[in-house]
Amino acid sequence: MPAPRSPLAWLMNFSKMTAGTLLVAAGVYFFKFPNHFSTGGVSGIAIIVSSLVPGVSTATFVLAINVALLLLGLATFGRGFSLRTVYCSLLLSGALSALEAALPLARPLTTQPLLELFFSILLPAIGSAILFNMQASTGGTDILAMLLKRHTSLHIGNALLATDFLIAASSILAFGIEIGLFSILGLLLKGMVVDLVIEGLNRSKFFTIVTKKPDEICGFIVHELHRGATRHPAQGAFTGDPRTVVLCATNRMQALHLRTFVRQNDEQAFMMITNTSEILGKGFRGTL
Repeated sequence: MPAPRSPLAWLMNFSKMTAGTLLVAAGVYFFKFPNHFSTGGVSGIAIIVSSLVPGVSTATFVLAINVALLLLGLATFGRGFSLRTVYCSLLLSGALSALEAALPLARPLTTQPLLELFFSILLPAIGSAILFNMQASTGGTDILAMLLKRHTSLHIGNALLATDFLIAASSILAFGIEIGLFSILGLLLKGMVVDLVIEGLNRSKFFTIVTKKPDEICGFIVHELHRGATRHPAQGAFTGDPRTVVLCATNRMQALHLRTFVRQNDEQAFMMITNTSEILGKGFRGTL
């Protein structure tokens, strides 16, 4: 059974969720709303619907749709529904309404739609990546995905992509071909940018070290870097000399120290360093 989290860890997680959600809100409000970029999701639906219903703000539609989806999710999943998703979804809706009241925008911030499209993708991508790493989300179409997964045999990724593409394509009818094409381009880029940001946030280094001095290297890893390592006896195929293969995973800063130590203490060591964003276990993501 997982150990209870300390108040400090809870506060850190809460702060990260809040920061990630506010980044999403900033990208949506300052760059998606004024340009009518409809790249899928609840904000894309709200942008299109608000153009058809004069007098009602886009943020109001985001709030209404998110609340409806949250009630649907709570009614369907009950206690199994993530409280993190409830919090982030309501915070996003509230932040958009607050920005609309405090900083009303009559037009885009710049005259460069491609630049604005870039930031409308980048800021929400960073925020979403932070939330995904914490098993949270801002709700919206993620709730529809959960419902589809529970009640149909559809592949969730394909179903969501098709839904988002339909929303983006609908912006052609609502706002014209130029905005529609920008929306479709943003949709195609969105998934790639989110993946890149997630990989960047989680990137670590994996070492494979073939050495004659495993005690010194493992001692440095354990006592100085406070990491674990695995040792395997080996033999050189050409020389037949005995060697030890040391396997170790570190973060990026620790990788610099380990590489320097190995070079200074075993000039004959053979070292392979690879990037990885999926390390699960003690000291890394996925630790209970």
